[in-house]
Amino acid sequence: MDLGDGRYARASIALKLYRRTRRIRAYLRWSQDGGTQERYVCEVDRATRGENLAEAWRQAREMGLVSEQPLPAGSKAYSTSVRAVMRANRGKDTGPELALRKLLYRRGLRYRVDARPISEIRRRADVVFPGARVAVFVDGCFWHGCPEHYRPSTRNAEFWRDKIEGNRIRDIETTKTLRSAGWAVIRVWEHEAPESAAELIAHEVQARRSGARPPADGRSG
Repeated sequence: MDLGDGRYARASIALKLYRRTRRIRAYLRWSQDGGTQERYVCEVDRATRGENLAEAWRQAREMGLVSEQPLPAGSKAYSTSVRAVMRANRGKDTGPELALRKLLYRRGLRYRVDARPISEIRRRADVVFPGARVAVFVDGCFWHGCPEHYRPSTRNAEFWRDKIEGNRIRDIETTKTLRSAGWAVIRVWEHEAPESAAELIAHEVQARRSGARPPADGRSG
């Protein structure tokens, strides 16, 4: 999204269901100057969430709300989307992680960042609540093979197919290992609304601290 003055922000689409009217509205969200901005795009009524998201993106582009960021001089990436993925390939402090952590902190929750839930096992979670034994993973749509947004690369297809499949297998193994050790594991896609994720995580942490310890409703990988 073009913010002007040569600045760009990565945007996402959030879908909101208004229960009284049963209508679904799409909103464009992005981070700007340390806060989350939001703009209404349209109403959608497709059969699946994926189709609704695709329709919302289509209309956002037609309305001129989103644009492609031009590649900087000397960039070796062949498209802006590839460059964004390359830049996002870091271990912590991605945009979705920061947004989620900010909301958790506002709820009074304290946590560890980019830490091993179990010191003996070399698997790190993005947000860890040691006392409640809750581990949170914020998974990137590309690197973890999101069923809604992942699109296989047409270049070096075999390499990327094996890479993403390996990440999926590792995610499943990590989830099973932690749960067998008594941890609650919550996985959040980077495209999911951080407010919903924060609410789920806060509920799980508080329930475990109170001794109720219900099973987490988050994605299991």
